[in-house]
Amino acid sequence: MNAAAPIRTLVVDDEPLAREGVRLLLAGDSEITVVGEAGNGPDAVRLIREQRPDLVMLDVQMPELNGFEVLAQLGPGELPAVIFVTAYDRYALRAFDAHALDYLLKPFRDDRFHDAVGRAKARIRQARMSDLSQRLLSVISTYGERDITPLPAPAPTPTPEPWLRRLAIRDTGRVVFLDVDEIEYIEAADYYVQIHAGGKAYLHRETMQSLEARLDPERFMRIHRSAIVNSRRIRELRSEGRRDLVVVLSGGAELRVARSHREKFQHLR
Repeated sequence: MNAAAPIRTLVVDDEPLAREGVRLLLAGDSEITVVGEAGNGPDAVRLIREQRPDLVMLDVQMPELNGFEVLAQLGPGELPAVIFVTAYDRYALRAFDAHALDYLLKPFRDDRFHDAVGRAKARIRQARMSDLSQRLLSVISTYGERDITPLPAPAPTPTPEPWLRRLAIRDTGRVVFLDVDEIEYIEAADYYVQIHAGGKAYLHRETMQSLEARLDPERFMRIHRSAIVNSRRIRELRSEGRRDLVVVLSGGAELRVARSHREKFQHLR
């Protein structure tokens, strides 16, 4: 597989207008080739097996088989990359459990759509490069290095940003999608974390250590055993006494910096 080949994409939705809308958005992307569309679950399974697409834009609620049941019909070697596109937010957590690359909630903005597709393209290209490397190593192992003419180094491809960009938070019967840029600070709460963003607080079931490992350390700073702040939301650093330091955030929250973390702020002062 050529790592630079077009991304073969299948559009699956039981609403013809919805399929047409997705096709129009994809039509402006020169890296995407739409190889077909399906209006129900069985047709989706058949086309995935026939066309072997790299990416599927997949609706959740459809006749005969829903989106999750479509994926369940496929073997490990048949599973493409998936972006769920649906009007129902209650399936978001299940979608990520199914290893979906993204979850687009209708109606969505064009830039949100292209952002999701862009991340999917980067992930697929990275997987292709990995597959090509494994095949080359297999050939070298089989025939020996002396029998192989060296190949030119492939052109560098963008590496997808590894850090978390969006969170799906279950909140009193609904799922809230939160861009990490909106987060002001995070507090530990036993096996949960409390995420403060936009003047609201959300309880999210994940440990502080686990969430911190998924956040960009250039942006999110641990200031205390139980607190992480978004450095882009820092409005003021204030000294209190001879040794205490307080962070004042754009939303007005004031958090004390533990002495063991004060050195992180030396370059900001």
